[in-house]
Amino acid sequence: MLKLTYTENSFYLECLTQSLEEWVAQRVILSLRVSQSLRVEPTTASFLLPLDLPGVERLKAEVNRHDSEIIALCNCDTEYLEVTLEGSWLSDGSDDAVGVFVTTMSYTSEFFLYKLWQEAQVCASVISD
Repeated sequence: MLKLTYTENSFYLECLTQSLEEWVAQRVILSLRVSQSLRVEPTTASFLLPLDLPGVERLKAEVNRHDSEIIALCNCDTEYLEVTLEGSWLSDGSDDAVGVFVTTMSYTSEFFLYKLWQEAQVCASVISD
């Protein structure tokens, strides 16, 4: 399962071994126990990856082979690839963009996408230093 946590200023991607259903069920139980609102709704989430990352072509092939109904890849300009995922948005119901997006696809695609995202973060931090 992939979990994208959106904060006010950024987002963080995690690859979890727990099933989507089990994770959502635990989140619902937690919300009930702490008397916090929880909204779960189907939606999409998108983020960018640099096109020059080693492995982008392999990701495209993997998506075409296994997960084209869950993930869409689109070159948005000469430097970046837009990754759009189908999944579920969990939040407290407010209109701000803070919450968690979860999705599941083949393990290979999840792990590979996660590794590419990590590599993009390393490259971005090297550039900003």
